[in-house]
Amino acid sequence: MPATSPSNPGRRRRTFRVLAAAAGLATAGALAAALPADAHDNGGHGHPRPARYQDVQLLSFNDLHGNLEPPSGSSGRVTELQADGTTKTIDAGGVEYLATHLREARKGHSYSITAAGGDMVGASPLISGLFHDEPTIEALNKLDLDVTSVGNHEFDEGAKELARLQNGGCHPTAGCYTDKKFKGADFPYLAANVLDEKTGKPILKPYTVWKKNGVKIGFIGVTLEGTPNIVSAEGVKGLKFQDEVETINKYAKVLDKQGVKSIVALIHEGGLPASGSYNYNCDSPGAGDGISGPIVDIAKNITPKVDALVTGHTHAAYVCTIPDPSGKPRMVTSAASFGRLYTDTTLTYDRFTGDIARTSVRSANRVVTRDVAKAADMTALISKWNTLAAPIGNRAIGYISADVNSTGTESPMGDLIADAQLAYGKELDPKTALALMNPGGVRAGLTYAAKGSEGDGVVTYAEGFTVQPFANTVNLQDFTGAQLIQVLKEQVSGSNAAAPKILQPSANLTYTLDLTKSGADRVVTDSIRLNGVAIDPAATYRVATNSFLAGGGDGFTTLGLGTNDVVGVDDLEALVRYLTANSSAAAPLAPPATNRITIVQ
Repeated sequence: MPATSPSNPGRRRRTFRVLAAAAGLATAGALAAALPADAHDNGGHGHPRPARYQDVQLLSFNDLHGNLEPPSGSSGRVTELQADGTTKTIDAGGVEYLATHLREARKGHSYSITAAGGDMVGASPLISGLFHDEPTIEALNKLDLDVTSVGNHEFDEGAKELARLQNGGCHPTAGCYTDKKFKGADFPYLAANVLDEKTGKPILKPYTVWKKNGVKIGFIGVTLEGTPNIVSAEGVKGLKFQDEVETINKYAKVLDKQGVKSIVALIHEGGLPASGSYNYNCDSPGAGDGISGPIVDIAKNITPKVDALVTGHTHAAYVCTIPDPSGKPRMVTSAASFGRLYTDTTLTYDRFTGDIARTSVRSANRVVTRDVAKAADMTALISKWNTLAAPIGNRAIGYISADVNSTGTESPMGDLIADAQLAYGKELDPKTALALMNPGGVRAGLTYAAKGSEGDGVVTYAEGFTVQPFANTVNLQDFTGAQLIQVLKEQVSGSNAAAPKILQPSANLTYTLDLTKSGADRVVTDSIRLNGVAIDPAATYRVATNSFLAGGGDGFTTLGLGTNDVVGVDDLEALVRYLTANSSAAAPLAPPATNRITIVQ
């Protein structure tokens, strides 16, 4: 019978022939246990019987973010640790190559599952984002993805749009992009810890069970509990996000009662490895803890019923073991982001117990190199959507004299966006005093070197879309000077104390960030200047931000308290207008100097 998802009973997948029922396996006894993993005996009746232990291949990846084409710059490279301790970088990523690598990896593995850890869509390049990520869902269907958890970016356009990506149908406002109705995902999206506030039930399936020839492996999918803090208020309206550990433990019990003893958790939350190299040995002697971050405490508290964790969100690469509550090592993996890596894990399934023999679990990250043949079906898919996007994407919107990078505590790209929002804010209201941009909303930089047929220094709409793909609006709000000072302190205090989120300021706002201090004191209050003048705590200032920040996102609760709101155009349009007005082929725009924040270390 076909291996199908319970939510997609008609799904066309690789078909499997039933070799034996699970019942009756216990009679295999010691003979079966003595056989190698793929060996069979006939039980004296002339009918082959599966061996006790069956290796199941689990291929996984995470945080694709609609990167169908090979990502450029550092987003399209991985770092590899060499035997002599040096490192080298490798160009990686692109679904044409990912498809080839996954298909090659599956060869010789009759028991193979492909799973993902969320953020398959959202913050996507123009080829996918312009079409509300329908192209990415089509690509994932062609990749034979079996299951994925939701991530925070699956909620960028709200629960209704996520349901459309799962179930199909034309976009409610944009309509159908081709003459064929969008069919939706062939694989289930799992959202065990995302509840409808009215019903108290998960908005999508909490778990699914993969089955083949008596082998049963359950998958539970969750996103980080803090999703509302990093998604616009509109995107999570009417939803409640529950604790990751409590949710996984709850559904692990449910699966156990159903006789499913082998369980994998797909968790859109992650960690930070001690090395940036994808092949770093996280468990090597003398390596220290190997990994830090939220996933460590999560992994240590998830029930031992769960046999492996596929994680994401941090865009890091790691293959680590973290002890479960009983002290037994358990595999925890993440495959970086943008389709640059995939993780190849072997789960050894014990047919007698129905559980995974964890001592036999093996895992490694593999590079999606670009030295293999492109998958023809993916090339055709990309060509189709690029043809539809070309009239919009190829339009020149500005000119730059050098790369505008998006890296650093204060980045040239972040400063440029803030300047663009201030300029647009002044168009709406001349009283607009400054602009602030969240660093997480700066998804890429602008590259000077020509791409395709465009000339050096030309900025196209497609490139601008890659920088700002969220369709946030530019909002104006009034704040007191005291509130504005508090906003700057919230960059390094409260929920941002451990991992600061440094807002990118418009050119007229300057201050000192003293990293030798702790908490809110890292922002030197006496140094804050607007147009060279100290902030007056009692005065009122008109501030331009995007709608995400205006809703208090990223832990900036004070930005959610502004008054006298005015909502403008989307942030990308503000950037387009700024580049068009302030650059030309004869006078390209130079990258900002990033001298607005003085950093003391």
